[in-house]
Amino acid sequence: MTVHIPVLLQETINNLNVPRGGTFLDGTLGSGGHSAALAKQVSGQITIIGLDQDEEALERSRDMLFGLSDKVFLRQVNFRLLDEVLEGLGIQSVDAILLDLGLSSNQLEESGRGFSFQKDEPLLMTMIRQPGENDLTAEKILNTFSEEALELILRGFGEERYSKKIAREIVERREKKSFKTTSDLLEAVRAATPASYHRGKINPATRTFQAIRIAVNEELTALEEGLEKGFKILKPGGRFAVISFHSLEDRIVKNFFRDKAQKGLGKLITKKPIVPTEEEKQRNPRSRSAKLRVIEKIK
Repeated sequence: MTVHIPVLLQETINNLNVPRGGTFLDGTLGSGGHSAALAKQVSGQITIIGLDQDEEALERSRDMLFGLSDKVFLRQVNFRLLDEVLEGLGIQSVDAILLDLGLSSNQLEESGRGFSFQKDEPLLMTMIRQPGENDLTAEKILNTFSEEALELILRGFGEERYSKKIAREIVERREKKSFKTTSDLLEAVRAATPASYHRGKINPATRTFQAIRIAVNEELTALEEGLEKGFKILKPGGRFAVISFHSLEDRIVKNFFRDKAQKGLGKLITKKPIVPTEEEKQRNPRSRSAKLRVIEKIK
């Protein structure tokens, strides 16, 4: 089993500053690394509310967290619905919130849902383990969306410079054969982009896979909703931390926090984002693009 390494672990724990007896909302529980570290820091004197859309992530975290604190509530839900979860638990406010927006190593390497182009897997890219007929998947987007819609997704969510050429290639290919696996998409991107693009630091398909995944899971809309709802239920003096992994997410977080600070509703704990040390990037290459921003609520 792949071991997921929490990104910016100590930096996050230190900046969240959760008091003993406090309530912590982990909106992206994953393998529970950040929550476990927080619980250990306060000797288990903490209430943990862990949310994740991925049922497997909750299963991985369950035994570990219940062993560290006797007040743990886990829910299989997107963090954009955090207000409904808290209402259901009868909890009105929390002392700290964390959103770690990256995919876990387990999701990338073991989910079998096509998040990575490193393996040939079905084109699902959804956080839902077993998507139903009405659930959106990467396969549906690639085989049914118009060329214009595909181009917008690739340009808007992936900031892909060859979005038009890739969208055209996808449409031409699907007329002959439907997109079914990650290899189908990888081949389309390679065919649509110049050889020079293939020699860059990142795989030429990275931005396309990112864009399709964001579209499938409505990630940016969910982030905007989660930020608004999270700040609302945060206690005065409480802190909100977000770890982002690409510029679109970071821009949304940066602008949201800055707006709250300018209105006198919050205080920026991180004037500039905290990034991984060279040592962490060497130990965990997936951390290289991570940025941590933290705000403290004033009122």
